[in-house]
Amino acid sequence: MRFIAAFFLSFCLSLPAAAQDRASTILVLDGSGSMWGQIDGKAKITIAQDVISDLLQTFPQDQALGLTVYGHRRKGDCTDIETLVHAGIGTQSAISRAVNAIKPKGKTPMTDAVIASAQSLHYTEEKATVILVSDGIETCHPDPCAAARVLEETGVDFTAHVIGFDVNDPDAVAQMQCLATETGGTFRAADDAGELGAALVEIAAPPEPEPMPVTIT
Repeated sequence: MRFIAAFFLSFCLSLPAAAQDRASTILVLDGSGSMWGQIDGKAKITIAQDVISDLLQTFPQDQALGLTVYGHRRKGDCTDIETLVHAGIGTQSAISRAVNAIKPKGKTPMTDAVIASAQSLHYTEEKATVILVSDGIETCHPDPCAAARVLEETGVDFTAHVIGFDVNDPDAVAQMQCLATETGGTFRAADDAGELGAALVEIAAPPEPEPMPVTIT
């Protein structure tokens, strides 16, 4: 009887731990003017909107998710960074509406957008993850690599995953890889809708659950 009670207690205690250990996540989406560029006759922003809408339908309901966008309101403004949806449970519909309303306009302050997202997730106190989708080179921050190192050093458990969407500039790729590598994240290149969807699914997939502890008495 004592064995059954101990096993049940261990099982119950393990359930909330998995949810608590999962980092809150913010999707950072490029809303700069270059997102009007086309792939196979379709604007990149339209492709991103469709892919993200599909992803959100299968995103874990118990995962806290938010949305930050840059370059979507003003031209030539490196401060044009906005958190449209704060990270929370059940935000998928709000994020889908916000993404579908984006009209690309401005520059590419992707590094500062990642920093702002990390801060909104209280990355110095809690686990935090950012997923950046960008199609171009940083046009505002002088050193994305240095910024990424600071985030890694000052965060409790901060990770930035980066997807380069239709990026051909080697310097831009190097910046994106550095943002990911310095924070322990992954970099993926996506040249079309299918590859973008696959990259987002791979990165957003919840981690494999740890084995359930069993107490034997």
